[in-house]
Amino acid sequence: MASLDINSIVTQLMQAESAPLANFDKKTASLQARNAALGKVSAAVGTFQAALTSLNSSSTFQGLSATGSNKDVLSATAGAGAVPGKYNINVTQLAQAQSLKTGGMASNTAIIGKGAPTTITVQFGTASGGSFGATGNALGSAVATSGISNGSLSINGTAITTGSTTNSARALAEAINAQSTKTGVIATAGSTSTATDLFKNFGEVTTVSGSSYALSVGGVQIASLSGAATLSTADLNAALASAGTRNALAAANITVEGSATNGSLKFTAADGSSIAVTETVSGSVTGGIGRNDEAANPGSSITATAGIKLSSTSGTQITVGGTNPGAAGLSAGSVGSHIGSEFALNGAIASKTITLDAGAQSLQGIRDAINKGDMGVTATIVSDGSANPYHLVLTSNKTGEATTMKITVGGTNGDAGDPAIAAMLGYDPAGVQNLTQTVGAQSTVLNMNGIDIKSDSTTVTGAVEGVSLDVSALGSSTVTVSKNTAAISTAVNDFVKAYNDMQKTIGGLTGYNATTKTGGVLQGDASVRSIQSQLRRQIGSVMEGTGGKLNSLSQVGISFQQDGTLKLDSTKLNKAISENAGDIGSLFAAMGSTTDGLVKFDKSSATTKPGSYAVNVTELATRGTFVGGTALSGSTTIEPNTTWRVTLNQTDPVTESKTQEIKLTAGTYSNADLAAMLRSAINGNSTFAGAGDTVETSVEGGILSLSSSKYGSMSNVSIESVSGSSLANVFGATTAEKGKDVIGTIGGVAAKGNGQQLTASDSSGASGIQVSITGGAKGDRGTVTFSQGFAYQLTNLAASFIGKGSILTSKTDGLNASIKSIADQRSRFETRLEGIEKRYRAQFVALDASLASMQNTSNYLTQQLAALSANWG
Repeated sequence: MASLDINSIVTQLMQAESAPLANFDKKTASLQARNAALGKVSAAVGTFQAALTSLNSSSTFQGLSATGSNKDVLSATAGAGAVPGKYNINVTQLAQAQSLKTGGMASNTAIIGKGAPTTITVQFGTASGGSFGATGNALGSAVATSGISNGSLSINGTAITTGSTTNSARALAEAINAQSTKTGVIATAGSTSTATDLFKNFGEVTTVSGSSYALSVGGVQIASLSGAATLSTADLNAALASAGTRNALAAANITVEGSATNGSLKFTAADGSSIAVTETVSGSVTGGIGRNDEAANPGSSITATAGIKLSSTSGTQITVGGTNPGAAGLSAGSVGSHIGSEFALNGAIASKTITLDAGAQSLQGIRDAINKGDMGVTATIVSDGSANPYHLVLTSNKTGEATTMKITVGGTNGDAGDPAIAAMLGYDPAGVQNLTQTVGAQSTVLNMNGIDIKSDSTTVTGAVEGVSLDVSALGSSTVTVSKNTAAISTAVNDFVKAYNDMQKTIGGLTGYNATTKTGGVLQGDASVRSIQSQLRRQIGSVMEGTGGKLNSLSQVGISFQQDGTLKLDSTKLNKAISENAGDIGSLFAAMGSTTDGLVKFDKSSATTKPGSYAVNVTELATRGTFVGGTALSGSTTIEPNTTWRVTLNQTDPVTESKTQEIKLTAGTYSNADLAAMLRSAINGNSTFAGAGDTVETSVEGGILSLSSSKYGSMSNVSIESVSGSSLANVFGATTAEKGKDVIGTIGGVAAKGNGQQLTASDSSGASGIQVSITGGAKGDRGTVTFSQGFAYQLTNLAASFIGKGSILTSKTDGLNASIKSIADQRSRFETRLEGIEKRYRAQFVALDASLASMQNTSNYLTQQLAALSANWG
């Protein structure tokens, strides 16, 4: 008998035992399918939520763009606060940084001077009240007679057309100014005056029979004699006093001053015209200009001339050339310096002082020390290839007319410093100018709709409210700020598309296919139905507290179709944008606005409820001040090595970094410059600047005061003397007063003040609203309105569907738990099957052994019976 096929028997038995595993797998597959479907729903909701981002941003609804008609001149960008309009802009000057150079030197490494301890101080300010250029000599008598031959003069490489009629400073200035657009140079004629002693001796003029005498000035006849006659100084004064003579001289642009009697008579032509003083004589004549009464007068002709002043419009050096520039009273070469200028310190830029080590007093050493000292200046060395090629060039790091440099060279402890370095680097636009200005500090200058505007840089803000202009060249351009509906339209279209895509995804997962007669994986799912119904209800609702005319999406062309998707009427949307530009943002986004221009909406919170809330200010915020008690004299001297200890915006408890020792630049200052120097020194402290702590300074009625730039109870300023000039000598008695926080209510409930910021109470519906009170008066300050638009609320609603603890997350977590539970059950069942299989195998092995044993017994018995039978037979 063959052995049992145990494997086959057990396998067939186990197949029957394992039948329940299929149910586990079926349940798991079903749950996994639902989980995957919910994942698709979650992804679709997430995509829809992302599409709301633009609609939920207030910047989307500014809806303005700015374009320039001439992109070569400028480009424009519209931002917050811009309003539609057209602006004609003419740019006449571009901002640039000042650049100065030293004279040439043979070596850039040789020590300059004798190594005396030397300091270099760089201050910044405005040079005004004068010009940058050069003043020429008075024109020669030959020019007054014959003019300046053509080709004699060129300015910045442009030939100046001259000729026989170019015989006065006035005519020369006109010839130069005819080329100003090419040269960038404007010429001004000086005043022409006859010599002060021309009429110091005027003898009585006597003519006899047959003789004559005539005196003319600038072609105007003053007096004439013929035959036997006389002309005294009194007669000359009387002739000059006559209306006819005065009018004739005025027509010739000549004025008269002084008297012939005392010899002070002088004639002046303010426009620079040459003045010819001529005595025409015939026959026997005595007396006259420069002669005694009896001295013979053969006649005379004296011509008074003036020179010209050249001014560079860009503050650059003027190159004078031509075959004979001396005829124009000028010298060939590069010329240019500040003439008649005043210098006012700019307190907004920190001044710095560095000390040159003995081994650093070379061009390279000075360059490195300046660059390392962070002085607001970049130093370089330029070689021009000449016998003395090396020039130290200093260029301001900032542009604008208020960035002109003043460089002071001194020593330690009030000493003068090395004179050689002072002679090389000392520079004062209002005084000695040892450096040569190659480029002048200037601001961007433009005219906008008839209004002159300046900017320190080529980026101009504030000229047009909310618009930034990037100016790149001189010329004219029209900037148009207009409504830009593209951003809003795109955002709304994206919203509608994302919603419809989400609906399509959900519809495919929850719907019934009549063709295949199968339902979606999530058909009948209550969670998904809840998501759909909540979104539809929110989209179809009427929004409260928008603060405008728009309160429903149907008003902007968004409506439901029969299949549950959204449809957008673009015509209706564009009309709503154009007619309700100020309201459409509040319809979609969470936005705040105020009715008072000096009350600024800062932010809200998740607890803020839509609505309008009254704002009332009881006390305005103030800044901490430090005020002197004695009026300044108009000239204050700060001694060398003056250091003051300044505490600015100190905290409670005390912060050590809020107190810094400030070194003041020595010198004698006007009231305005003293205030600017103090502001510059304090604000230039890196620790203060890094913490955003700055001061403002002012002088009113001679009283110097400092104030913190911050507002509120933590705003304060105090100063103590450390060395040098004492505080009392500058300020007199002082008074320090801390700042105060704003006090007021929002929505009728006391709000919390912090500086200029007022935050609504948590017990108010306005909770979370923060506004800044930047000025104005105490009392009612209008309202602040907050709206939670559709995009804002839909975003939050979508977050409740897919975020932590949301409907879909909870549903998915439940499914995952069920899948895990089934997996656990399956695992336990599989463990049980392993035991059953082992038992089956053990039983059939035993059975097989029993059968084998019985078979052996049977065989034995058969053999024994057969043997017995054989024996018996």
